[in-house]
Order: sequence, then C-alpha cells, then structure tokens
Amino acid sequence: NHTDSRDLTSGDDSLDGLSNRVPRCPLTPSLSPQKRTTSQSKTEPPLLRTDKRTIYTAGRPPWYNVTGTTFKEAFVIGLCGGSASGKTTVANKIIEALDVPWVVLLSMDSFYKVLNKEEQELAAKNEYNFDHPDAFDFELLVTVLRKLKKGKSIKVPVYDFTSHCRRKEWKTVYGANVVIFEGILAFANKELLKLLDMKVFVDTDSDIRLIRRLKRDISQRGRDISGIIKQYNKFVKPAFEQYIEPTVQSADIVVPRGGENFVALDLIVQHVHSQLEKVRVPRPVSVSVRESALASAHQGQPLPKTLSVMESTPQVRGMHTIIRNKETNRDEFIFYSKRLMRLLIEHALSFLPLKPVSVETPQGGVYDGKRLSGKRITGVSILRAGETMEQALMAVCKDIRLGKILIQTNHDTGEPELHYLRLPKDISEDYVILMDSTVSTGAAALMAVRVLLDHDVAEDKIFLLSLLMAEMGVHSVAYAFPKVRIITTAVDKEVNDQFHIIPGIGNFGDRYFGTDAPSDWCESDEGMDF
Repeated sequence: NHTDSRDLTSGDDSLDGLSNRVPRCPLTPSLSPQKRTTSQSKTEPPLLRTDKRTIYTAGRPPWYNVTGTTFKEAFVIGLCGGSASGKTTVANKIIEALDVPWVVLLSMDSFYKVLNKEEQELAAKNEYNFDHPDAFDFELLVTVLRKLKKGKSIKVPVYDFTSHCRRKEWKTVYGANVVIFEGILAFANKELLKLLDMKVFVDTDSDIRLIRRLKRDISQRGRDISGIIKQYNKFVKPAFEQYIEPTVQSADIVVPRGGENFVALDLIVQHVHSQLEKVRVPRPVSVSVRESALASAHQGQPLPKTLSVMESTPQVRGMHTIIRNKETNRDEFIFYSKRLMRLLIEHALSFLPLKPVSVETPQGGVYDGKRLSGKRITGVSILRAGETMEQALMAVCKDIRLGKILIQTNHDTGEPELHYLRLPKDISEDYVILMDSTVSTGAAALMAVRVLLDHDVAEDKIFLLSLLMAEMGVHSVAYAFPKVRIITTAVDKEVNDQFHIIPGIGNFGDRYFGTDAPSDWCESDEGMDF
C-alpha cells in the first residue's frame, strides 16, 4: 500500500526551490509511472507564479496571540482503510471541499522501517509483510505528528520502495491548519489515536480493493499478476482481517464506497468546519493582531533592555537626515541607506557571543583574539524591504546562508498573513539575523520570529535588525519574545492610524526600488499588502 504523501512544505534546502522552480505537480507524462518508486511530497496550494517566484495567495493567518504563544493546534483527521480502499481519493476530495489554506496530507507510507539485508531479500521475493504493524516506525510517526499538530516544523522521511530504505534527504513540512493523516494502520496505535481529532474509516468491498491493487501494482510498479496475488493472499488479506478491519470500532465516521460517497464527504467537511470555528480564539470585533499590539505596547514605559540603538553620531544623524528627507532622490536614498545598513550589521555582530582564541602571527608571535562561539550565522529577510539589507550582511559575513519570509496584510481582517517561506537546512543550530527595513507595530516581526521558533531556533539566538523602529513595535516584540535581541539605528515615538512611523522614513520599499504603489496595493512598513 505505497501511496504518495502530499504536504505543504516550507523551504528547507532539501526542497526550498519554491522561489526558483515550479512546485511539485501531479504526475505528468514526462514522469513514467513505473519509475515513481518513492514516497513523494506534492504541493498544490493557491499560487501566484512569476518568472522567479512562487507565492502563496492564500496566506496563513496568525496562529499565535499577542504574547507570541501558539493558541491553537492543527485539526488532525485520521483516514484508515484497507489497501487500495480509496483513502487518498477521500483525502483529496476533503481538501478540495474544505477550502482551507495550509492543509497537509501526511501518508503513513513515509514511515516504513528501513529493512536489513535479509528483509530486503524477502521483499524482493514478495515474502515481506508490509501490512503488518511491525513494518512501520510508529515511534517516529507519533513524534512527527505530535510536533506537526503543535504547529512546529517537522521533517518527514522519504521512503524508497526500490531499495526499501530511507533517502538521505527528508522533506520539511510546516504551517498546517488542518492535517489529514492516511494509512492502512492509522488507528492501530494508541498514542497515534490520541492525536486524531476526527477518525474516518474508508470501507470498500474487498473485490474492488483487489482489482484496484492489481491495476496499480501492474501499471505503476511493474509487478506481475502472480506476485501480486501471492502477496495479497499471504499478507494483505490476512493483515486486513486481523489488524485493519477491527479498528473500525475506533472510527467516528465510516465511509462506504470511498470517494464516491458524496453525502459522507459533505458531512465530514461540515463537521471539520464547525470544529475549526470552535478552536478559534474569540476576538473583539475589528481587533486584529496589529491592534492588539497597539494595546499591549507599554506606552510611557522605559524601552526594554534587549533593545540596542546605535549611537547617534554626527555621521549617523547626517545619513538619517538624508534618507528621511522626502526630497532626496532615489540614488542618494539607496547610497546612504546601504551605508547605514553596513554600520547596523557591524554593530549587531558585536552582540554575538565570542570565545577567546590564540593564533600565531607571520612573525611567530601569538595574538590572543576572539572567534564566534557557535556553529554559524544565517540571515533571514522579511520581504520585500528586508531583502535590501542582504547585500550589507553578505559584505560583512563571508559565505553566509540566507532565508526569506513573505508576510502580507489582509485588508479584510487587518492581520498579517504568512505567504512564503524559505529557510536553510538545520537553521535550528544557527544564530539568526532577522532583517526588516522598518518596524512600526511589530506585527510582521512577531510572525517572523514565531516562524523561526517553530523551526526550533532558540529565542536568544534571534537578532532583529531594522534601520528604523517605532516604540510600539519595540515593545510588542520585546513583550512577546523577551530574549530576542532588537537592534536598530533609531527609534521614533509615534505610529499613525495607518500604522506608519512618525516622523518616519516614508515607504522604504517604494523609495528604494523606485515603485509607486497604486491605490489598491501598498507596502506598509512591515511587508507587502495586496
């Protein structure tokens, strides 16, 4: 029962080509079915495609409160049923009908155990029982699903059914509002059952399942009829009767005839929608995360100790005078912004922990110096204006890795939404320099920090850098994440009712890139709004 696992992925190095390539699509003629031998990840969210970028048009709304704490878990639907019963078809039809952004389809097939040499020989002769509970790594499966339910970034193994082992590259999955978990033994483990908010058993006639299995294994896996029948009679049928069929008692809903039972599918979708409404945190009318940030910003309170404002030397103040001046032309704005960014990066690096080290000089002497106390530094920009700071960072930090996060404001709700994410592999071990040109309310910065925390980056290893911040944004970030180091060249006191910093710097992105936003499209101080 080797079906594909679909997931909505964040851009780890193993799959981070979201900005450089078209996302994985359903099987095309150029991919021969006979060669489709790995558990794959497919992404089919609403997309906006350009020549160089792919952007989620259905953004993920905040999944955390004003304190930065996750306030809701993903809703997990478990789909169980015999081999070729139509679980994946049911899952896909539920996804289509739900119309909910950021849905993850996780397949149990990704969690087969790695076979030893003896077991591989049995598998080659159709003598290994892939339908037995012992064939699955339930410990890893429970760990992964538990983290995914809590909103954390997780890595899913890619199982190669030819070699019967896991590939070196695992797939990163992140950002689920709804998780659909499907597998023949989805209800066979007690710890697994505890994680399922809704349990659906797909009940399909055994003759139909056998016919489907014959068609699938012959056309997609190049197997012969005699081998398929032998395996079915020896392993598949007995395993269904002994391990799978009895678990129907755990199901909340039984779906006869699988994906063709539209009445049952409608009931499932209605129930999921009602449950999603229940888990939403009630909010006062017209109160968004940004407005919550406004209310929580400690007006009149001292600025937090985690804030470091670069010394306002005559040089720094002179550059601010130039870039704040509305009459400054674009070339001068870019030139002096870059100078200021370079100074800001150099200033920020002084806060990184250093360890003493001694080196020998060319003259044979010993110099007692310092070296970074940690593995490496990664830069992450909040698109689009934060991207302007990357060049300064790369000029100062050799061979630095870069990530990108796109956060847009939903005009209907006033809340920030996560649309695009690309982070380097193993970022959890790094010191992360998070960059945005300006921070007014802190809403985009809050979301970006929450994303990094969900990817297991330590809070005290995150450095938020911005050319200009408002006091409100500083307080909001420090209140939610008291261990994040906040570093800027200047802090202004006010934010107007359009969430612009006063006196401010204007729309940094438009001034830097030379764009004029039309009336129905604008870029705030914290990201792009559509």
